[in-house]
Amino acid sequence: MTDKRETYQVTLIIDDEQHSLEVPEDETILEAALQADYLLPYLCLQGWCTTCAGQILEGEVDQSQALRIFPEDEEAGYVLLCSAYPRSDLKILTHKKNELKEFRISKKLPVPRG
Repeated sequence: MTDKRETYQVTLIIDDEQHSLEVPEDETILEAALQADYLLPYLCLQGWCTTCAGQILEGEVDQSQALRIFPEDEEAGYVLLCSAYPRSDLKILTHKKNELKEFRISKKLPVPRG
C-alpha cells in the first residue's frame, strides 16, 4: 500500500515572469522552489525573519508553523514561503520582504531587524 501525497500547482511570479512547479502538500513552497533551481531569498527557514516573504494572488496555504506571521499579514495575502504548505493551487508574487516590512510598520506590528 502506498500513500499518495496531494500535490498542487504553484505559480511563482519572479521578476514579472511566471514559473510553475508541483508542490506536495507536505513540503514547503520554498523547499520545492529551491529543488527546482529557482533562486529565492531566504535566511532563517523558520518563518521569523520575513526574508522569503511573498504575496498570494490566488489560493491558500497553511503557514501555522511559522514562528512570526500575524493574522493581519495573512489577511493582506502575505506568505512566508519557508513555512508555507500549499492547500490549493497557488499564484504567488515573490520577493515581497520590503512590502511586508512597510505593511507591518503601517499596522504597528513587530518588524524583524535587518
